[in-house]
Amino acid sequence: MKIVSIVGTRPNFIKLAALIDEIKKHKIEHILIHTGQHYDTPMSHLFFEELGLPKPDEHLVSSGDRNLSEQREFLKKIIKAALEKQKPKPDLVIVVGDVNSTVAGAEAAHDLGIKVAHVEAGLRSFDKTMPEEINRIRTDEISDFLFTTEESGNKNLLNEGISKDKIFFVGNVMIDTLLKHKEKSKKSNILSKLGLDKNSYAVLTLHRPSNVDNKEGFENIIAILEKIQEKIKIVFPVHPRTKKNIELFDLNEKIKNMKNLIITEPLGYLDFLCLMSNSKLVLTDSGGIQEETTVLGIPCITLRKNTERPVTVEQGTNLLVSTDANKVIEESLKVIDNQIKSDRRIPELWDGNAAQRIVDILLMELEGGKKQTG
Repeated sequence: MKIVSIVGTRPNFIKLAALIDEIKKHKIEHILIHTGQHYDTPMSHLFFEELGLPKPDEHLVSSGDRNLSEQREFLKKIIKAALEKQKPKPDLVIVVGDVNSTVAGAEAAHDLGIKVAHVEAGLRSFDKTMPEEINRIRTDEISDFLFTTEESGNKNLLNEGISKDKIFFVGNVMIDTLLKHKEKSKKSNILSKLGLDKNSYAVLTLHRPSNVDNKEGFENIIAILEKIQEKIKIVFPVHPRTKKNIELFDLNEKIKNMKNLIITEPLGYLDFLCLMSNSKLVLTDSGGIQEETTVLGIPCITLRKNTERPVTVEQGTNLLVSTDANKVIEESLKVIDNQIKSDRRIPELWDGNAAQRIVDILLMELEGGKKQTG
């Protein structure tokens, strides 16, 4: 059996790490294609190294600074060419998450008549202004195996007319990776490097277009940070696009004037996991961090009006606050002052065994299909 996995961004690396570990246990020819969507080589290399990912069989040319639709088309073209080179033809292509590499990989495989498995299927924010939402819907439309992380995903897919025979509730591979590396992350020296004590700081991540791609939205976030950093140190590993927009919107001076805002370069997986695990709270617009903080038991303030991961709000530590400055500040101060009681539960099947379930299902389904056609 021949399976191709496609990655392009750091969240993809984290999700796929657990799957590759599981695939190695079986007689499967596995090909890893890296699209180069995240093209900062040192960070990509560090993630591969820390997560024990094999060197990509194909490392494609970076898609660079194209706009969204151009990037999707470019990625689809180069992935399709890479798949066409594979002899014999793969039995399956695995895509994960909701980035441009995800939908481009799914479409390239679909066009070539190769079955597609989408890991983290069915998540919906119901906000079509988000590029990720368009990517999720399109990827799910053309996938043959849809692996879901939470009950909402199952319901969403059924409501969209996807056959229940294609839907498999398996749990969360991102949590598989977290649980595997949590102990190892304790050896990180990131806290001492930044002069931090456990439970004495917040962590911030920002990269969504609605927050960082327009000046008004970004200035709103800055206003929030100015108030919160008066009460607690905030560590802010800056995403490359966010950094570019800080300069574009001339926000450097405001950021420098915040004495308790600690700016860092993007961090490796183990350093960031250590940083999150020991924080008082996390402020983010990332989907995956909503899930990771739920399992870590760390309060998470989500700087968005919606979430495609409702289970993190219903059962976890995620507080969906919106980007209203007063509300975000109010909820953050409640966390800092220990006024919010956590009634946390770990969502169903977030137990570290999602990758095993996925590979077991694929082996059964694909080998069964081969026997029927053979």
